[in-house]
Amino acid sequence: MIPARLIERKRGGGTLDAPEIERFFGGYLAGEVTDYQMSAFLMAVYFHGLERDELAALLRVMIRSGATLDLSGLPIPSADKHSTGGIGDKVSLVLAPLAAELGLGVPMMSGRGLAHTGGTLDKLESIPGFRTDLSLSRMQEVLRSVGCVMTGQTAEIAPLDRRLYDLRNATGTVASLPLIATSIMSKKLAEGIQGLVLDVKVGAGAFLPEEDDALELAETMVEMGETYGVRTNALLTAMDRPLGGAIGNALEVREAIECLGGAGPDDLRELTLCQAAEMAIVSGVRPSPSAARAAAAEALDGGGALDRFASMVEAQGGDAGVVGHPERLPRAPVVLECAAERAGVVAGIAPRTLGWTVVEMGGGRRAVGDPIDLSVGFVLHVVLGQHVEPGDLIGEVHAADSDSAACACGALRDSVEINTGSSVSPRPLISHRVSAVGVERL
Repeated sequence: MIPARLIERKRGGGTLDAPEIERFFGGYLAGEVTDYQMSAFLMAVYFHGLERDELAALLRVMIRSGATLDLSGLPIPSADKHSTGGIGDKVSLVLAPLAAELGLGVPMMSGRGLAHTGGTLDKLESIPGFRTDLSLSRMQEVLRSVGCVMTGQTAEIAPLDRRLYDLRNATGTVASLPLIATSIMSKKLAEGIQGLVLDVKVGAGAFLPEEDDALELAETMVEMGETYGVRTNALLTAMDRPLGGAIGNALEVREAIECLGGAGPDDLRELTLCQAAEMAIVSGVRPSPSAARAAAAEALDGGGALDRFASMVEAQGGDAGVVGHPERLPRAPVVLECAAERAGVVAGIAPRTLGWTVVEMGGGRRAVGDPIDLSVGFVLHVVLGQHVEPGDLIGEVHAADSDSAACACGALRDSVEINTGSSVSPRPLISHRVSAVGVERL
C-alpha cells in the first residue's frame, strides 16, 4: 500500500475497495500511515464523502480495531443514547440515570467537545474526582452495581475512532456525514447493547444544519445499527437555539442536577423524557411511548434518578456531594451580567456564536490535548418569544478575567436577536422519528 496514491484517488472523488479501506486505516493504527497523511485523507472524505461499501468497510475496521463489551451476563436489557452534538446539550447527564431507573442497563460511552460543541466527558470531569478513563472491567463493575456508567472510550474499545476523533477536531473535518456516522456507531455497536437512541441535531448550531442532511445521517446510522442487530431509533431535535439555559461544562452539570431534581428548563426536561421513553421502547421494557414517558416523568420527579446519579458519581471516584452542594463545582472568578440594549421580542439565539465564544474563553479545545477551563460559559436568562426592555437581564457571562467577560458579553448580545415584531418561528423541539420502518414527522 502506498498511502499517497489512496489519498490522491479519494481527493479526486474516486472510491476505494474494502481491502484498501482496511489497509489504510489499519496502517494508521499501526503507525504506517502518518497523522498528516490521515489528515489529508479526512479532508478528502469531507469534500467527497464515502460510498455505501466504503462506509460499511470503515465501520467494520473501526469496530474490529478493538474489543467489544460482553453484556450477556447483565440480568436486565441494555440500551444507550448518543447525540450528534449541540450547544447546551446536557441531556446525557440526566438521561443515563433516568433510563437506569426504568430498568435498563446503560453503558454510556461519550466523547469530548468537538469544534463549537461541548462534550459529555468534559462536563463530567468538572465534578471533582470524577473518572472518565475506566477500564473495560471497571466499566462493567459500575454498570452492574449502579445500572449506568458514563465513561470515555476505554483503551480496548474502538481505538481507531479515539485517534481519529482528536484529529478531526484539529483539522476542521468534524462536519462530515460519513465520519460522524462511523465515529458514533463504532463506539455504540462495540458496547454490546440491545437498543440505541440517536439524537440527531438540526439547525444553525448543529454540525449538519440542514434538515435533509440530518435526516440522511439519521437514516444512515439507523441502518448501521439494525444491520448489526441493534434496534435503533433516531430523533431529529432542534439546535437552532441552545438547549436549556447553561452553556459551559460546570454550568451545565449544575443545570443537569436541577433537572434530575424535577426542576430545570422545560426544553431540557421534555427532550430528556422523550429520549428516555424511546430507550424504553427500543429495549422492550415498556409497551408504549405513553407508558414509557409517564414512567420516566415519575422517576424524574420522585428523586430516584437523582439518587442514582449520585451513586454513579461516587462509584466513578467523584464527589457525590455536588448533588446537594453544586457550589462545589468549579466556579469562574468573574461573573458579568449582560443586559438588553433595546426593547423587543427575542426572535433568535445564535447557538454557534455562543459555542465558539466558550472555546475562545478557554472552555473548549483549539488543538489536540489543550487543557480547558471547566468553569467558564454562559447562563441565559431569556427564551425565544420573550419580551424584553432595555436593561433587562439577557444572561450571565462566567469568565476567567474581566477582559474575557467583556468580550463574551458582547458576543452574547450579538447572539440574542431582539426585534420589534412578535412573530417567532423556531423549529419544533423534536421534528422527526427515524426507525427501521421509515421516517415519521412528529
